[in-house]
Parts: sequence; C-alpha cells; structure tokens
Amino acid sequence: MQDFSTSPREMIASVWRNRSLLATLVKREVIGRYRGSLLGVLWSFFHPVLMLGVYTFVFGVAFRARWNTGSDSKAEFAIVLFAGLLVFNLFAECVNRAPTMILGNVNYVKKLIFPLEMLPWITMGSALFHALISFAVWLAFYVALFGLPHATVWLAPLVIAPLVVLTMGVCWFLAALGVYLRDVSQVVGIATTTLMFLSPIFYPASALPESYRWLLMLNPLTPSIEQMRDVLFWGRIPDWRAPLESLLIACVCAWLGFAWFQRTRKGFADVL
Repeated sequence: MQDFSTSPREMIASVWRNRSLLATLVKREVIGRYRGSLLGVLWSFFHPVLMLGVYTFVFGVAFRARWNTGSDSKAEFAIVLFAGLLVFNLFAECVNRAPTMILGNVNYVKKLIFPLEMLPWITMGSALFHALISFAVWLAFYVALFGLPHATVWLAPLVIAPLVVLTMGVCWFLAALGVYLRDVSQVVGIATTTLMFLSPIFYPASALPESYRWLLMLNPLTPSIEQMRDVLFWGRIPDWRAPLESLLIACVCAWLGFAWFQRTRKGFADVL
C-alpha cells in the first residue's frame, strides 16, 4: 500500500507541484456552481448584497444593535457588519463542505494519480473568489456612503492569511473524518451556525459582560474579525504580534490536519 508523506514540506510542495491542476479545478468549481442559472456568476455578487440587507434589517432595525461609535446610522452598522461577515463566510463555506469533500468525489479516490490533498484547496480557492467579490461589494458601498477608504484596506490579505491557513487544517481533518463518520457533516453544520452567533459579527466584543469576554477569545474567528474591521473600517493598523502568533498557531494546526489526512487516506477506497 502506498505511503503518503506527512511532512510540512510536502504540505507546501504539493500545492506548487499541482498548481496548474488546482487553477483549472478552482475555475471549474466556480463556473460549475452557477451553471444553468439565469444570472450565472452574478449570483456571487447579489448573494452577499441580499444577505447584508437581511442581517442589517434584523439586527440594525428589529433588535436595534449598535456599534460603539455614538452613531445610529443604519449604513454604518451595515458596513461594519459586512466586514465581519467577510471573515465568517470564508471560514464557513470551506468548513461546511469539508466533511463531504471525499464522499462527493469518489471517482478521484479510485485514481491513484490524483492528489486528494488538493480537494480542500479547491474549495478554498472557490471561497477566496467569493470573498474577493464580497470585498468588492463592501468597497463599493463604502465609497458610495463615506468616500475613499482608509489606506489600511490593503492590509486585509495579511489579516486574513492566518485564518486561511487554519481553515485548511480544519478542512483536511474534517474531510478525512467525514469518510469514516458520516454524522460529521450534521455536527459541523450546527457548530458553524453556533459559531456565527458566538463571534463578534453582529455585536462588538465590548457588548458582552467582562466575565464572558474570554469566551470570545477562545473563538478562532474573533481575532480575524476584529482585525478585519480595524483595517477596513476604523483605519487602524493592528498590533502585528497578534497576527504573527495566530499565523504560527495556524501553521501548526494546518500541518496536524494535513498529517491526519495523509495518514488516514489509505483507507478511503476501502470505506467508500
């Protein structure tokens, strides 16, 4: 039986080695999602706009949630809310699909030459494409409502990088686990919904009592959401020690997820 390397070097080398295949499959993934629909890829633009409107009405009008700015502006609330959703949607799109990633590509499992470790990267590439569209929507709304954005908006890729790496580790782990435990997809769906409301997306972290704020800091999405708002809306440069520490932890988690995937992939064909 073939042995698959679990080294951190292989985790990176496999992406470079299969870069052409990855680009082709990401493109097919994005186009295939909207094939046959009337608006096609335009749905990737309309979906975040529609969801932004719903969340703004529910939390900004019905529940009267506010940020600590002294302003009652619905437009300001919407734009700050959307910055947090950018982060969460990237994470949720990848993680929710991870448990069925191998199950939905059985034909690849039976092809010994296909690099299965690329499947999470394909999902991540698609999620990054949609995140880029959502960022363009956010930028357009900000320019229309407030004028030119802060120069710190260009730091957004650096802020999101640790979350991308961490998400890859989670996806590798869940993709392999989902082959052996089919209930994982149900648990993950509930967990991501819970995580959304336990993240400072619809409210600032300061809205929680001091005794409960430590719970938010256990949430891996909290630093990325807070830092994303800092660079996009508030125009603040984050303390770079925190992102660097997050990136280091994310790299370790990514390697652990990759190692688990490589160790367990030998049994995929037998189970499927």
